[in-house]
Amino acid sequence: MGRIQLKQVQKKFGDVEVIPPLDLEINDGEFVVFVGPSGCGKSTLLRLIAGLEDTTSGHIEIDGKDATSLPPAKRGLAMVFQSYALYPHMSVRKNIAFPMKMAGMDQAEQEKRIAAAADALNLTDYLDRRPGQLSGGQRQRVAIGRAIVREPAAFLFDEPLSNLDAALRVGMRLEISELHKRLDTTMIYVTHDQVEAMTMADKIVVLQAGVIEQVGSPLELYKTPRNKFVAGFIGSPKMNLIEGPEAAKHNAHTIGSRPEHISVSTESGDWKGTVGVSEHLGSDTFFHVNVEGFPEPLTVRAGGDVDLHYGDAIYLTPDPALIHKFDADGLRIE
Repeated sequence: MGRIQLKQVQKKFGDVEVIPPLDLEINDGEFVVFVGPSGCGKSTLLRLIAGLEDTTSGHIEIDGKDATSLPPAKRGLAMVFQSYALYPHMSVRKNIAFPMKMAGMDQAEQEKRIAAAADALNLTDYLDRRPGQLSGGQRQRVAIGRAIVREPAAFLFDEPLSNLDAALRVGMRLEISELHKRLDTTMIYVTHDQVEAMTMADKIVVLQAGVIEQVGSPLELYKTPRNKFVAGFIGSPKMNLIEGPEAAKHNAHTIGSRPEHISVSTESGDWKGTVGVSEHLGSDTFFHVNVEGFPEPLTVRAGGDVDLHYGDAIYLTPDPALIHKFDADGLRIE
């Protein structure tokens, strides 16, 4: 079981409130991602759940029991940090076994759990190596293996892929998602990378300045962002947000259109513009277009074989059915 409830949880550092009172429910077996810009409070919130930070007020319940005052070791959770925190003089086997050894677990049970974790993480052939003989991705797997053998109620990941290069990040993303499916255990994952959030999560919690802006599935946040902040944060490249007379035509203070929801023509369209910098990714090309009367360039997604170049005149037309509208307070207008 790994159901976690936060009830009016607040965190202050002295007189500075970093997490205003908030409520959140994480269901058993869910993969929940906390996402937001640097300094939004996502890691602090994770540390409150783990017991690594004291809660200023409110309650944290784990499987229906009040865990607010429990020390980390008593909460039944396992945390995987950004740094691997492995013992360099110990083998992979001993690193994975360390928490079980500290708990005084029977040796036979230790070996059983080590074998199962190593098999799940493709580490069986590396059990007798030391961390210095492993790649970054393999070291991160060892850190995850050390968490798995504890058989926790939930796994807590604090930006675990930040130290990996781009290719390894993609691979480890898939491995962690696959691991979640196999273990069917609650996982809470912190990242500033909204692509990680979109591809891994069952449920995303978007945070800004310690406040939960929206909670929902990746597609819910993508299709119906509740405010301008979520609209601009979820999606890659981010949504184009337009103010002024063009927004007023739609009875809104701001309108938004995603790059993939804008069609391109060299003959006619709603907005006339000039092609600026282009980003060619093979299957797709992202054009940054300077539109007459708009203060900032718009980003448009087109096929990889579109024959457009810097300085070309083009016309853009947003899909009217997929325009997002926001009021003066930045809230969604239905």
